[in-house]
Amino acid sequence: MDDWATQIRAGNREVLGQAITLTESNRMSDLEILDKLLHALVSDQVHPESLRIGITGVPGVGKSTFIEQFGEALIEQGHRVAVLAIDPSSSRTGGSILGDKTRMERLAQNEAAFVRPSPTGSSLGGVTRGTSEAIVLCEAAGYDRIIIETVGVGQSETAARELTDAFILLMLPGGGDELQGIKRGIMEMADLLLVNKCDSGREMLAEETANQYRKALHLFPPNPGGHEVDVMMISALEALGIQECCVALEALKSKWITNGWMNQQRSTQRVIQFRHHLQQLLFMQRMDGDEGSKKWGKLLQDLEAGSVHPFRAAREWMSERLIQGR
Repeated sequence: MDDWATQIRAGNREVLGQAITLTESNRMSDLEILDKLLHALVSDQVHPESLRIGITGVPGVGKSTFIEQFGEALIEQGHRVAVLAIDPSSSRTGGSILGDKTRMERLAQNEAAFVRPSPTGSSLGGVTRGTSEAIVLCEAAGYDRIIIETVGVGQSETAARELTDAFILLMLPGGGDELQGIKRGIMEMADLLLVNKCDSGREMLAEETANQYRKALHLFPPNPGGHEVDVMMISALEALGIQECCVALEALKSKWITNGWMNQQRSTQRVIQFRHHLQQLLFMQRMDGDEGSKKWGKLLQDLEAGSVHPFRAAREWMSERLIQGR
C-alpha cells in the first residue's frame, strides 16, 4: 500500500482511479485493501488549502455545462480540479447511466482535471458510500478543488452537504413555481445560489427570479458559517458570471478559515462519516452468508407474498442473528 500511496501522491491518475474503484466495492477483501491505503494516507486527510464544493439543481438547469465552465475557470486560476459526478445507476445493471465524461468532455481531457463518474448503487441519497474516501484520495493526489455533483433526487443534497465545505444551488429563470416546489431545507443548505441560463432574452426574467430568491433567503435563520448567501445570475452556456462565482467562493473560503467554521465543519463531517461506515460495516457483517440461507429465502418469500410486514421480517432476522451470536 505504501507504493500505491506514493503513486497517488505523485498524481498518478491510473492508480487514483483504481483506488476509487475500491471505495465503490462491497467486497470485504477490497475494503481491507482500501483501509490500509487510507491509513497510509491518513496524514493527507486534512487539506486546509482545498475546497470541497457540492453542486445541485433542478432538472434541466445545466449542471454539467456549469461544472465544465466552472472547472476550467478554476484551472485557469492555477487549481487542479477533481469532479466526482454521481450518476443515477441502472436498477438492472447497477451501472452508471449518464456517462459524465461524455457530458464534460473538454474538462475530462484537461491534464489538470480528473472526472470520475460513479454509480449511486444502493446508497441512499444519490451519493456513493465511498465518496468521502474518494475525496481524500483526490486531495492526496494534489487536486485542491473537489466538485461533487448530485443527481438531484431530494435526499442527495443532504448527503452531499455532509461531505462538502460549500454548497451551490442552481436554479432557472422564471423560478416562481420552482420557489414553491423546492424544499426549504435545500435552500437553507445553499452557500451560493445561481440563476443559470440568463441569456437569449431571459435577462429581465432572471433578475426578477433572483430578487424572489433574495427575499426568500431573508426569511431563513442566519447561516452557521456567518455569511449571507449570495444570489447571482450566470449563463454557463456563454460563460457569463463564472469568474464572479469563483471569486465569491474564494471569499467564503477565506472567511470560513478566519472564523473557524471550515475546520469545525470538517471535524463534524468526519464524525458523521464514522457513523455511516459503522452502520454499513455492521450490516455487511450481519449479512455475510445469509443471502443463501434457508431462513433468508423464506423471509423473502413471505415478504413477496405479503404475509409478513417488512419490519417484522427485519426483527425476526436480527433476533436469529443475535441468538447465533453474530
